[in-house]
Amino acid sequence: MNLYATLILALALSMDAFAAAVSKGAALHRPHLREAIRTGLIFGLIEACTPLIGWSLGIYASQYIMEWDHWVAFTLLFVLGCRMIRESFKHDPDVTTKPTAPHRHSSVTLIFTAIATSLDAMAIGIGLAFLQVDILPTAMTIGIMTMIMATLGMLIGRYIGPLLGKRAELIGGLVLIAIGFNILFEHLKLFIYA
Repeated sequence: MNLYATLILALALSMDAFAAAVSKGAALHRPHLREAIRTGLIFGLIEACTPLIGWSLGIYASQYIMEWDHWVAFTLLFVLGCRMIRESFKHDPDVTTKPTAPHRHSSVTLIFTAIATSLDAMAIGIGLAFLQVDILPTAMTIGIMTMIMATLGMLIGRYIGPLLGKRAELIGGLVLIAIGFNILFEHLKLFIYA
């Protein structure tokens, strides 16, 4: 695979992480560059690892993995989205002032979101195993592109969040659920037309 094709693949695979990072950034109270970079690193590292895992599994269990990856991604994104929506409706009766958003997301939340948005990269890794592609530079390119896009997404979300207030969490949850449904429908559409 040439460099141009690798960059296009990396950009395409980073779009889910970008959308998720925008929603995560919007739900925070003005995240700083350090938090955006932290988010980008988590998303990028996981996105770089999943094609390696997929490539390794591609030789042994491609049919099984490809049958279930979209269901796992959908479930993770749906649960995380519902959790964000639920949090957007929580009110603390003891607080009389305007509620403040958190300053950072937990590492566990970011890791699960990154895993859910990177399962398509695992499926790509399985396919790359059959194309005799040098997986290490490809995975590194995917990881770096995802890190950049997730960092940018978090920073863009920083400016959207204050405009939306508590609704940012609601919208963020809906975005995660929409990404999950998109992954599910894309795989089911491929299954129907196959």
